[in-house]
Formats: sequence, C-alpha cells, structure tokens
Amino acid sequence: MECQELHIPDNPQYRELKRIIEEYRNVPGPLIQVLNRAQRIFGYLPREVQLYVSRELNVPLSEVYGVVTFYNFFKTEPVGKHIVNVCLGTACHVKGAQRVVDALANELKVEIGQTSQDGFYTLSTARCFGACGLAPAMMIDDEVYGRLTPGKAVEVIKEFQKNETNQN
Repeated sequence: MECQELHIPDNPQYRELKRIIEEYRNVPGPLIQVLNRAQRIFGYLPREVQLYVSRELNVPLSEVYGVVTFYNFFKTEPVGKHIVNVCLGTACHVKGAQRVVDALANELKVEIGQTSQDGFYTLSTARCFGACGLAPAMMIDDEVYGRLTPGKAVEVIKEFQKNETNQN
C-alpha cells in the first residue's frame, strides 16, 4: 500500500470512526481497539479506512496494515451476512476437516476467504475453536456444529439457509 492523498467522504460512518479515534487518542496502544470498532462500523477494513486510521492515529500505514493482516478476525474485503468458519486445528484436521472445507467451497461456489455471490456466506478457516471433542467442527456465526462429514456440513448449510429464508 503506497501512501497517497486521502479524500474522506463526509458520511455518518467516518464521523463515528472519528469520534472513536478521539475516544482512544490518549489510550496507550489503541490501534487494535480502533480497528475493531472501525470494522464494526464498516463491516470490513478497506484500504481507505486503514489510511484514515493511520493518518488520524499518526501510526505508520505499514503498522496498520501489519495488524490488519496478522489477525484473522480483521477482514479487508466485504463479508457475507453469515461467516462459515471451519476449524483446521490438529484434531479437526486429523478427522477430515479439509474434506469439509472442500465440500463447503463446492456447495457455496467460493474459495476460502471469499463471499458467496448472493452475499449470504463468507467461507473461512481457523486454527482452533477449542471444540476438539466435536472434531471436525465448523461455526456459522457463533453457533458450533460438530462431528461433521462433508455431507453433514452441506446439510447444515442448506438447513441454515432454509431457516433464514423462512424467517424473512
């Protein structure tokens, strides 16, 4: 990311972020907290938001980008309405988590880190959920699903989508 002149639109999201930055300005090491709040506001951390945070906190852009790309909970691309996160920790890996990932990627027609075309799901992976007894496991948002096979994982997705459709 090279540094360039930043034009910030006058909108409620940036005004809210400005308020948050002011709130954290005198707190030691505010970067992660500010980025976390910025992601809640924008849904992800696009380049423009990273540049804005860098400028407003007087932190090098390389440091902002380093933090954003180091922590897997920060997203640089828009995410779907629901996050499908498959555990790839040791227990899950040994019990076939990669096959679960492959089946979900095929069903959703996405790669890891991508969002389905309808904007409904983002497929991601994590090192460990702490649910080793349920291996292999996945989470949809905050709900854990365990003892999965590729077929069961796809069934969970279809059932989840059906329930979501019925609620709307």
